[in-house]
Parts: sequence; C-alpha cells; structure tokens
Amino acid sequence: MAAASNSVELGFVEKRTPWKLRSKFFPSKFGGCPAWLRLNNLPNRSDMLCKTCKKPLSFLMQVYAPIPEIESAFHRTLFLFVCVYGKCNLRNDNTNFVVFRNQLPRKNEFYSSEPPIYNEKSSSDPSAGKYQPICVVCGCAASIKCSKCSEVDYCCEDHRDNDWKWNHQNVCEKESNNSGTKKKNIVNKFLLPEYELVTETEELPSTTPEKSDEEKMKEYRQFMKSAKAPKDLQDDPLDELDNLMKKNDKAFNKFQKRIKLEPEQVLRYQKGETPLWVSAEHVPSEKDIPNCNCGAKRIFEFQVMPQLLNYLSIDNGDDIVDWGTLAVYTCSKSCEQGIENYVKEFIWKQDVSDNRRE
Repeated sequence: MAAASNSVELGFVEKRTPWKLRSKFFPSKFGGCPAWLRLNNLPNRSDMLCKTCKKPLSFLMQVYAPIPEIESAFHRTLFLFVCVYGKCNLRNDNTNFVVFRNQLPRKNEFYSSEPPIYNEKSSSDPSAGKYQPICVVCGCAASIKCSKCSEVDYCCEDHRDNDWKWNHQNVCEKESNNSGTKKKNIVNKFLLPEYELVTETEELPSTTPEKSDEEKMKEYRQFMKSAKAPKDLQDDPLDELDNLMKKNDKAFNKFQKRIKLEPEQVLRYQKGETPLWVSAEHVPSEKDIPNCNCGAKRIFEFQVMPQLLNYLSIDNGDDIVDWGTLAVYTCSKSCEQGIENYVKEFIWKQDVSDNRRE
C-alpha cells in the first residue's frame, strides 16, 4: 500500500479465503492472528501487554506498506494491537494500543525474491511456527507450554487458562499420542473476526455544492443511526450531537463531508501528509510526536477510521472499545532497526466527542 503523490489510498474490509492472508502473500488484513513478516524475533511478551490492565493485547490489523526505493524496506508491514477491555479505553489516550514496524530487503532468509504463487497447498510455508514457538490462542511468541501434555504453546498463563476452558481440556491427554489433535482446537474467543483489507485510490469530485446547516445536521443524524457509525454513538442523544456539531463544527463537517464519499472506508493511507481529524480538539503538535529511536522524525502514515468498530464483534456490556480516529506515525527514514526486530512506532488516538471516560 503506497499512496502516489498527495492521493489517498482508502482501505475497506472484505471477506477472503483465510489461506490467502498468510505471511508469504504479504497481506493487509484485519483480525485473526498476525501474518508476521519477519518470522523470528517476534515482539516480546512485555511489549504485548496493555499498560492499564496488563492483559494481552489483541491483534487489530496489519498494513503492508513497502518502500521499493529503500532497499531494506522492499517488504514492510505495520502491525496494530489493541486491548479489547473497554475499561482500558480512556478518552484521547493511546495506552491500550501499540504499533510495530518490521521490514525486509527483497533478498532475505524467509521468502523468495520472486512474487509468490497463490497456491493453498504451500500457503503455510514459511510460517513463524517453524522458527519459534507460537501461542495457539493469539499467534504471538510463546514462552510456556501446557503443564500437563507439554505439547501446546502459549504466550502467557492467561491464554493457557482460557484455551483450557475453551478446548484443550477435551483433547489434552491425546496430545502426546497424536500431535495433530491440537489442530482441532478451533474455538477461539480471543481473536477478532478476520477480513482482508483491500484498497482503492480516493476519488474527489471536482466541485461540491455547499449545503445548509440544516442539511448537514440531517445527514449527520442519518449517518449516526446507520450501521456505518460506531455503535456507541448511535444511541447518543441528539442534543449531544448538536453540541458536538457546534463545538467542532468546522473539523467535523470536513471529516463527515470527506468520508461520505466512501462511507465504508476503514483506513486512510497518505504517508507524509496530514490526517483527516474528526475533531478540532486533541490534535497533536510536532512536539507531541516522539522521534524514532534512530533519531529521525516520525511522520504520519495512515489512520484507522471509526467505521472499523463495526467489525470488532466485542461484547463487553457497557465497556466498549472506541475511537474517533487512530493516526499512526512512523520513522521518516524507515530505519534499519526494523529489519532484525519489530520496532515500536507511535499512535495518536483522537476521540469523537468529549463525553468519554476520563
């Protein structure tokens, strides 16, 4: 995924055959397990925990964004993780998210230098599981095993205990005699539904007639009542929506007007440009965006839109995961630290309105 000049690449979710979303095909996708780029040296478990509740983060999405002109970034993917517990979802706070960058040159130890051939029989080769133990629950690096059969790998006790309740207690005694049994562990309440992310270039109309405030408010209410709007906002009283429009009129109108052209977009990719902010509040200044560990400045690369919330399928009662937009900033040089390891980049969370949890 790479936007040409100042154009914006829009991302949409689409159902796709699961085997086509594996590592060797360099996918962009939402949910399921990560399709790791580098198949070893995966992120440490300590980097994969929510800073608030200390529970494992869930894989949200990955964006394949190669930079062909940089030899070391011929293959390049960004991975986003989120804590799905709503109590950790604080207003304009990014502590329940983490984003990693990883990249590889064209000639590397894992993949052919030639484009992959789409074939289901060979789709699982290579895989991270051939290079290090992988948690059967989340697909991340594993460090412990089932204490009874020692045949199944987990990243933490939390996932081991959950898998025992969901599946493993029914097959554990069979593991030592039949290593294929663990493949039948298909119940997984931790993963988000899996979709492919497909992209197309945003097309803007040459001219758009200005609408009255009444027309704008009517369209806004219709949008918030539709399936495209974040679920928690669909029940907000209209007087709160009126206040939101008055408070952040210019920024929100611009946001609404732009996404109305493609209301199902879940991602906007425009490296080096400015995000489409949902509010005039909590917009970062240059000093709010930390430099990369290599010393280079970080620049905006893409943003995750609130429409993606409709695909999370998370039921935590009144505690919900929410955002107005998630803006991802990455090393402007795409430094080579991202070759041998998965390096953290920066994410800025902006909420839609001011009636969120403090």
